Amino acid sequence: MSDEISRHRDAIDRIDAEIVKLVGERATHAAAIGRLKGDGPVYRPEREAEVLRRVAAANPGPLPAEHLTRIFVEIVSGCRALETRLRVGYLGPAGTFSEMAVGKHFGQAIDAVPLASIDEVFRQAETGATEYAVVPVENSTEGAVGRTLDLLLNTPLRICAEIVLRVHQNLMAKGDRLAGIARVYSHAQSLAQCHQWLSRHLAQAERVQVASNAEAARLTAAEPAACAIGPAIAAERYGLQVLARNIEDEATNLTRFLVLGNLEPGPSGHDITSLVMSAPNRPGAVHALIAPFAKHAVSMSRIESRPARIGVWEYMFYIDIEGHGGDPRVAASLAELRSLAPFLKVLGSYPAAVP
Repeated sequence: MSDEISRHRDAIDRIDAEIVKLVGERATHAAAIGRLKGDGPVYRPEREAEVLRRVAAANPGPLPAEHLTRIFVEIVSGCRALETRLRVGYLGPAGTFSEMAVGKHFGQAIDAVPLASIDEVFRQAETGATEYAVVPVENSTEGAVGRTLDLLLNTPLRICAEIVLRVHQNLMAKGDRLAGIARVYSHAQSLAQCHQWLSRHLAQAERVQVASNAEAARLTAAEPAACAIGPAIAAERYGLQVLARNIEDEATNLTRFLVLGNLEPGPSGHDITSLVMSAPNRPGAVHALIAPFAKHAVSMSRIESRPARIGVWEYMFYIDIEGHGGDPRVAASLAELRSLAPFLKVLGSYPAAVP
């Protein structure tokens, strides 16, 4: 058996050496492209999405495609950093799902900047203090993030990409047992997402809402009778033990994030166009405004309404459609919509998230 193990280990060593060589060659070509681009953007989300989709499609196994694409995210991140190290703002503090979303999309070869509020994430990118902003926009169980939608209405930033993060909620504490837990700290959404689990296992514990999951972990680190709910990354940051994993009530709990910046990505072949518009306050107005999508065979994947803040019972409608703004059918539907809507703003055309 030892001879057989040695044979496989020798093969792995040879393959590792070849991988290192090929990654170096890839980085050399990436650096050459950077020199040829000159002042062109370092981050090209449509190109990066194409690379990850091609990797996933070519995957022969046995590694899951998700694991393979994570490796390539880091390769792309390191190659990108040969040109410049991006500054990316996100809703902090460190140790939250927002930080995990930044890492999933941009990799680790960036400067991730935790900020105190969604407003500040927008402001830092708008002033150029960060090149890009990552903000939550909706959760599959708790719905839209209203503040993000409101700020999208007036920002000059464009949506450059989306990130879809599988949300696993974990129970963490200083000790290693549930016995004696009197208090559960977490963000309001996380508490709501774990309501059934908490009712079964910690029914008598007080549930305390705090500003973030990272704050919950920080408080728990100082209280032996407390626990926190949040991502495993928070346990690592604050020296806690994970007592129970994946305690969310919904198995398909996803949070969608947007990447914002002063960039207009080209078509990637699998794109989304987001827009916001107003509708006249009369019967059938919204139906008339979305009719151009049906007319030009454009699929609408999402619609969300928000108070317009310009009058009582006036609303803005946030819509996602499939396709890039440069696609003929999408362009035709938007041109027709501009003649119908009292207000229309295209928030961006960008590659759909790679799983």
